[in-house]
Amino acid sequence: MHISEGSIALLLSMAIPRLIETVVVDVSVDGLVRVELRVEVVILCIAGFVKMEGIVEGGGSGAGRYTLRPERLSNEDILFCIDVDPESMVEMKAAMGPNGRPLTRLDSIKQAILLFINAKLTINPEHRFAFATLGKAASWLRREFSSEVESAHAALRILSAIPSSGNADLTGLFRIASHEAKKSRAQNRILRVVLIYCRSSVRPQNNWPVNQKLFTLDVVYLHDKPGPDNCPQEVYDALVDSLEHVSEFEGYILESGQGLTRVLFRHMCVLLSHPQQRCPQDHLDIPKALTKRLPAADTVNGEDSVTVSGGKSDH
Repeated sequence: MHISEGSIALLLSMAIPRLIETVVVDVSVDGLVRVELRVEVVILCIAGFVKMEGIVEGGGSGAGRYTLRPERLSNEDILFCIDVDPESMVEMKAAMGPNGRPLTRLDSIKQAILLFINAKLTINPEHRFAFATLGKAASWLRREFSSEVESAHAALRILSAIPSSGNADLTGLFRIASHEAKKSRAQNRILRVVLIYCRSSVRPQNNWPVNQKLFTLDVVYLHDKPGPDNCPQEVYDALVDSLEHVSEFEGYILESGQGLTRVLFRHMCVLLSHPQQRCPQDHLDIPKALTKRLPAADTVNGEDSVTVSGGKSDH
């Protein structure tokens, strides 16, 4: 298929499948209020559909022509690894559970994961999910990969924080992921790890060989404000290094120091994108900032907003 340069904008709008729908998600977990979240999800990259790769032919200004090859995307095996350090029990802002009890980070993480799984299965019911936890090292929570939502509910019901953890060694997590990635590849699938990390002063470490990139790593980092006992920027930088060290495809790292559940949900919606169909994170411009549209008192980037910086291209 040959398309002139003048038609490339129309081509891109057609080549990237878009699905806009209302997803009704039951995010009830034992100990949390039973609610339904009605979320308007704009899915830019639909897993299992056609991936389009472009080839530029010809030369000179305005003379280029584009040829696109169709390629099917692999179904995903997604391993959630949830940090169960005591910092996962920090209370979120403006988020209340049953009996007026504030929701913790761990409560909100459970809700966000169920939101993600329901939306991901709406896109493609062939995706599968498993669960691990991170204390000093990673350990299995539910080892069997499953596309059943009830399996996720069962795993999250038994998920709880531990009294103390200290260091965070990701080597075991990468070892588990590498082993599972080989099994996924044998079934023409790909493996992705979604690490949700909650520590503001503990830099994660790993001793993983740099030449082994068998899976994709995404990171959601929830942290406190910087202070004498916290160093979220250094933790963030260490997470970026780990991501670049192991990721086969483009991995995303998304962070928040605001303590807002809606920001966590927004990050999880961004991670719905399929790793084989992603743009580099430095080029990612969704979701659009609402700062200029909202009154100063309502903006997300108010005085309580804390952002750690440094794109992956800076490392």
